[in-house]
Order: sequence, then structure tokens, then C-alpha cells
Amino acid sequence: MYKRRKDRKKKLLWIGITIFLLFFVLFYSLTSSKLSFIEMIGKDTATLIQKVVLFPFTALNEEKGKTMTESYTIQKNVNVHLEKEIEELKELLKLNHTLTEYTPINAMVLSRNRSYWFQNITVDKGKKDGVGKDMIVITSDGLIGKVSKTSYLSSEISLITMNDVNYKISVSIAGNKGESFAILNGYEQKKGLLKLTGVDKTAALEIGDTVTTSGLGGMYPRGIYIGKIEKIQEDKYGLSKTVYVKSKQDFNQIHYVTILKEKEK
Repeated sequence: MYKRRKDRKKKLLWIGITIFLLFFVLFYSLTSSKLSFIEMIGKDTATLIQKVVLFPFTALNEEKGKTMTESYTIQKNVNVHLEKEIEELKELLKLNHTLTEYTPINAMVLSRNRSYWFQNITVDKGKKDGVGKDMIVITSDGLIGKVSKTSYLSSEISLITMNDVNYKISVSIAGNKGESFAILNGYEQKKGLLKLTGVDKTAALEIGDTVTTSGLGGMYPRGIYIGKIEKIQEDKYGLSKTVYVKSKQDFNQIHYVTILKEKEK
């Protein structure tokens, strides 16, 4: 009886220590831009577990002659959403052939924090796969963000929809009346619109003009698609303009992404 009580106390102690460490890692991850050794181990362990759990739903059928679509047919009773994800992956594979200056690294989204839904996502590729901090992340619908943290097996991506005053992207607006420049910094969640500021008051902009990365600042190469202008708002004095852009990407539904690794010269 005494031995059982002692063993039970040991189990409770270890459970308590584990819970404490998990809360510590969570707190640290929310307050630090770098991964600690403990957090890296925690993330990689979680990634391995998630890959094992998700494997039946994401692994392509290895039998000869089986296409992605046929593989889906076999599994469709297990996961009714898999067909859409397969089509999304196909689009990424097509997209890779146009990115000649970069080595594309395809990744699957592992998790999103509901409290920070439009802030970041975690994908299943990390340092092991050549992923590094600040690498650009896209889908077949355009720019979605950049890598902010990496562990050995996974990476965290900061989305362009995050409302952070320090997260700014220089963009180019191309239309029939010439090119203008602005800063992407903000997102209207209810309307699903990206916010551009720093627009020249004399800029001749029109609804439907195309917005891409400008290449200024060195972080993002020129020409990555972002979206089209949906609304132009001037202040009452006519001194400045705020432009709202609609992306083709549904930021509620991101399953696969491509990380762009610059080729060595």
C-alpha cells in the first residue's frame, strides 16, 4: 500500500513538472523571437507526433499507377476535405516551375493558434530541410508571409495579415496610369482586406489595380503577387490615401505553402 502511494506521488510529481514545462515553453514562445533549446525540442516532438497522426490523411498512395486523385478516392471516406488539399498541392507544384531564382520547399500546415489565427501558422519543414529565418512564403494565390522561427523539423510563418506595426512590406501598385508605391501594414479581418499606407496623394489609382512586392528594402523580391485594389479612401483634407487590397488567398484556409530558398550563386 505504501509503495503504491509512493509511486502515485512520483507520477503526480512528473505530471506537474511536465505541465509546468509546457506552460513555460508556451509563454516563452509568445514573448521571444528566437526558439530556446527546450522550445525547439518541444516543437520538434510535437511535429513528429502530428506527422504520425496525420500520415494516413496526407501520404500519397505508393502503388504504381496510382494518381493523387485515385489515392483520394481510396481515402475519401476518411477525410472529405482531402480532395481540395490535393488540388491545392498540385497548384503549388505547377507554380514551382516559374520560380527560377529560388529553390521551392513545399510544406504542409501543421497547426494554427485560434487566438492568433491571422498572425502565424506552423509548417512541417525546418532547418533539416534548408528552411531559414526570413525566407519568403507563398501559395499559388500569392504572398502569404515569411519565416519567423525555425526548429529542426518545423517552422513558424508570420502572415502578412498580422497587425504588427513593425511588420511592413514595400509594395508596388501597377495600373493603366503608371506605377505607385506604398507600405503594406495592416489587415481588416471583418472585410478580409489588406491595408496599404504611405500612398502618395497624387497617385492615380483605380479599383482593380494590381499590387505586388516592389523589391525595395531587399527582403522581398520584386513582382510577387499580393492582390488587387478593392477600395481607395482619402482623408477629408485630401492629403493622403489609404488603399485596401483583396488577396486571392483565403487566409482562413491555408493547407499547403511554398517556402522560397534563394539559390546559391
